[in-house]
Amino acid sequence: MGKLERRDKTNYYLDLAEMVSQRCTCLRKAYGAVIVKNDEVISTGYVGAPRGRQNCSDLGYCLREKMGIPRGERYEFCRSVHAEANAILCASRRDMIGATLYLVGRMVEKDEETGVYRRGGYVEGTVCCSMCKRLVINAGITQVVCRDDAERYRVIDVKDWVEDDESLRGVLGY
Repeated sequence: MGKLERRDKTNYYLDLAEMVSQRCTCLRKAYGAVIVKNDEVISTGYVGAPRGRQNCSDLGYCLREKMGIPRGERYEFCRSVHAEANAILCASRRDMIGATLYLVGRMVEKDEETGVYRRGGYVEGTVCCSMCKRLVINAGITQVVCRDDAERYRVIDVKDWVEDDESLRGVLGY
């Protein structure tokens, strides 16, 4: 009798986060996040402008890109709420304590001929930004799993972000 091949759970949850990222409205990066506790999806989030505000995809431009602001800097010019933040906002803290956040980032590329934006390859070294790291810590999430490609990922112990406070070293961005 043959066995049915199944996707391992970690990649399954990362696949869900990748699917969630397809709702992203950012013209630079498409991130999706899924918070899971005890094999139950608690919350999901993707990158997009606050409810009721126009998204960059609606406007047809990214202000940070127009200003030449590099990745991980000057978030006050970004119209979006990050995927991790949106997932955390939609969950109760009691459900997040001890949970795992799964994070997937894809590049967004513009076809210069057609002007159409498409999802590209995986964001190299995907990890929460400094602001989202603080949210993850305060939410009580204990692990963050970041996708590197369709099969490979990294598991980050949030305790390491508490002990290695990059803000004290003046580290910017990601």
